[in-house]
Amino acid sequence: MEVYCTRWTCPHPQNNFADLDDPATLKTTKQKYCTTCGMPLFLLEQYIPSKLLGKGGFGAAFLARARYTPGFRKCVVKQFKPSGELTTEQLDTAQKLFEREAEVLELIGSQNNQIPDLFAFFDLTVPSLQPPKQEQFFYLVQEFIDGKNLEEELQEKGKFSEAKVMEVLLEVLKILEFVHNSGSIHRDIKPSNIMRHKNGRLYLLDFGAVKQVASTATNSASTGIYSMGFAPPEQMSGKQVYPSTDLYALAVTCVMLLTGKEATQLLDSYSNQWSWQQEVTISPTLANVLDKMLQAAPNQRFSSAQAAIEALAITTPPLNPVANPSQPLAPITTPAPIATPPPTPAPVRQQSRPSFSTWELLGSGAFTGFEGGLIAIALLSLLGTTLISTGAWLVLLGALMFVQWRRWIEKVDLLIIAGITLGLVLFLPGLNATVSSFQGIGAVQAVLILAIVGALVAIALTAIFRLIYKLLSRIL
Repeated sequence: MEVYCTRWTCPHPQNNFADLDDPATLKTTKQKYCTTCGMPLFLLEQYIPSKLLGKGGFGAAFLARARYTPGFRKCVVKQFKPSGELTTEQLDTAQKLFEREAEVLELIGSQNNQIPDLFAFFDLTVPSLQPPKQEQFFYLVQEFIDGKNLEEELQEKGKFSEAKVMEVLLEVLKILEFVHNSGSIHRDIKPSNIMRHKNGRLYLLDFGAVKQVASTATNSASTGIYSMGFAPPEQMSGKQVYPSTDLYALAVTCVMLLTGKEATQLLDSYSNQWSWQQEVTISPTLANVLDKMLQAAPNQRFSSAQAAIEALAITTPPLNPVANPSQPLAPITTPAPIATPPPTPAPVRQQSRPSFSTWELLGSGAFTGFEGGLIAIALLSLLGTTLISTGAWLVLLGALMFVQWRRWIEKVDLLIIAGITLGLVLFLPGLNATVSSFQGIGAVQAVLILAIVGALVAIALTAIFRLIYKLLSRIL
């Protein structure tokens, strides 16, 4: 098994331990150390980095496995380790900001299913490669989102259609409404921080505290957290940021997805005016909303994500807020704070509802019904028609639904498990005895028929419950 060392200065961070290929050994073995620099490899004795995902000036991200979970769940380990020497005061400040970021992520990630969950945060002090000094590292462990970010989608598939951009805009606005109502501002909205899971759901990533720690602790000339081209004037000048700061960056993201061009190609830095509509053909409503979100002064934009959502539902005459270049823009040096609506339970409930695609639900139903039929055949063959066999069947069926709900198994895993179970029931005589003479046909045919019938019944029940749920959702 490949294990990656998280010490920045390690000359050969890849380690290979053949004994860890055995799952039983992986769960029970003691701490492993880098064969090159001696760095502990099992973070908190649990998280095992296996691959470097990315590295920057102030940290790195690693793909890791949690070895004390049933399926060795994938996760992302983010490490903060500023380059250069820090004073004791700077390091203390960095640690406090890091912990505050972890608290924010824990709060919003646990309440919103489109923000990755926080699994752990901790610091690690280890001997330096230059004794007797020591090095301190900070880590965040987050949910792994298996998919591609919108920057990668843009590079692979080209410009987004208006419908796709509208989908992104509405989904991210809903997430931002929750984030802002929770008292936070993302401050780094851009295509690479919006991830589309393989199941189609959009996630908002990277809440930027590591960058804030970095710029504070290293006294960088840039005092704000932003990505060049996506940040509005107040953010770039280091002034107070607002919910509308995130809306500006989201509008830049949408314009970039629509045109396929970088923000620097569409913004005239001399006049501070955007010129993008001639690049695309879209509805006036979407164009007006994006133009308002792109205003230079915070108080000229929407005051909240909810206000932008409502504007998208209203058809208005075309507006061009920058049609008269001679008209001066409102001053942005001292923008008045914008009042945001207080958080209410309703938006949070909407965001925290699980969202599953219809195909996912029907596929899971088919798998559960197919497995349920095979398990029933095996239990009846072994135990007969008893309360014990019925209880065992219900427990196993519940376990199957639970592991699918937690996404410990999905997609190809379902086919593999179904194939293995079918093979066991077909070729182990003791497991198909109850159907060996079923209706005058062979055991193989009987097993297949019952399993397929179980799958079809489960699909039908799933479709019915899905329909009832959608009807109740509309009523309530």
